[in-house]
Amino acid sequence: MPRISAGLVLTVVLALLAGAAGAWIGASGLLPSRHPASLHAMVHHDLELTPEQDRRLEALERDFAIRRKARETELRAANAQLAAAIQARHEYTPQVEAAVERFHAAMGALQLETVQHVLAMRKVLTPEQAAKFDRRVSEALTNDTP
Repeated sequence: MPRISAGLVLTVVLALLAGAAGAWIGASGLLPSRHPASLHAMVHHDLELTPEQDRRLEALERDFAIRRKARETELRAANAQLAAAIQARHEYTPQVEAAVERFHAAMGALQLETVQHVLAMRKVLTPEQAAKFDRRVSEALTNDTP
């Protein structure tokens, strides 16, 4: 079996960590908790919600906060698994690959749940409110904020 140089191992590890960080940062741009003054504030302060809409949205947000926390816990566990796998052999092993795949699966699940939450929120809105909401979501996803 050919020997892998320390430089190659370091390059792979840094690339994995950079990719994980990039995925985390990219996905967190959609999370309402990361931008408390943007989507959440816009919905609750700018859309003139009825008391019934406000009640329904608060229930959706409480439910999503629980699911989001569970997904974030899984992401931390996947990162810990990756750190342990890298530390064990300092090379790209099946254990490192499994940890990376676990992280990607957790990140994908978090992104999916976030999108489903945003779409569930939209269903509570009137057509006029939804149009404003859609613009704000689009701005958040494309970084076209004023």
